[in-house]
Amino acid sequence: MTEHEVVVYVSNNCAHCKKVIAKLKEWNVDFKEKNVSENKNHFKELQQQKIYGTPATFIDGNKVLGFQQGKLRRLLGIYNDFSFNS
Repeated sequence: MTEHEVVVYVSNNCAHCKKVIAKLKEWNVDFKEKNVSENKNHFKELQQQKIYGTPATFIDGNKVLGFQQGKLRRLLGIYNDFSFNS
């Protein structure tokens, strides 16, 4: 798999955030995690993008809001995962 720049904005006690992180780990994708609950600068970064909720994932500059497994797979070029549970 080619390398992608992946940044995931998460918050504490966020079930969908945990799903995104779990999938990225399952797919062996390197990513940077930014917790907006623990670092207000990360929340300000999201606000500058007009985003006010988590999870917010950026893959090579493309944003994915919430847990959208199909869109994550498509942007990462993962086509060998036949689990279509969103």
